[in-house]
Amino acid sequence: MSDSPVDSSKRTWIITSACAGAVGGVATAVPFVSSFQPSEKAKAAGAAVEVDISGLKEGEKLTVEWRGKPVWIIKRTPEQLKDLPALDAELADPQSLRHPEEFTPEYARNEARSIKPELLVVVGICTHLGCSPTDKFQAGPQPSLPADWKGGFLCPCHGSTFDMAGRVFKNKPAPDNLQVPPHMYLSDTKLLIGEDKKTA
Repeated sequence: MSDSPVDSSKRTWIITSACAGAVGGVATAVPFVSSFQPSEKAKAAGAAVEVDISGLKEGEKLTVEWRGKPVWIIKRTPEQLKDLPALDAELADPQSLRHPEEFTPEYARNEARSIKPELLVVVGICTHLGCSPTDKFQAGPQPSLPADWKGGFLCPCHGSTFDMAGRVFKNKPAPDNLQVPPHMYLSDTKLLIGEDKKTA
């Protein structure tokens, strides 16, 4: 064992290098941790999307992207909800019984087609040829709509109409109701689109 004196400049250099390495390690870890968030590629492949709905007001619509498709989140008014049962006779599939495995999860097979009655969550793509319908929330006579229109959606491509639950009207080109994607509420203000099963 050597009894030579410690080179203080060498010790300072070693300590400085170790500290710089630690800082660099932390700086490297930050982007690594953020990489746990779904990438755009993962979202396109079907990764679940978390949505903050705290600012959504009655009569408003929020659009988010899931699997490359627009998903509409609409906070319906009490009047819009009240009108839904009266439309059943005019709809092609009022109970959402057609292809439920593809278009309507079990928890949305109700009059409002939703988990929470006031909040509708649907894929904004017409089931005819894949166009995106336009909002026609205003009730009453309008071009291309019946005089007793209660509000809903109009596909401008071939005239298919949907009510405020995304249910298609009879004698229209669209064969099915708008798709309700898998979704669940994480809280009163957070919605997760793309998953509907809680994992323990």
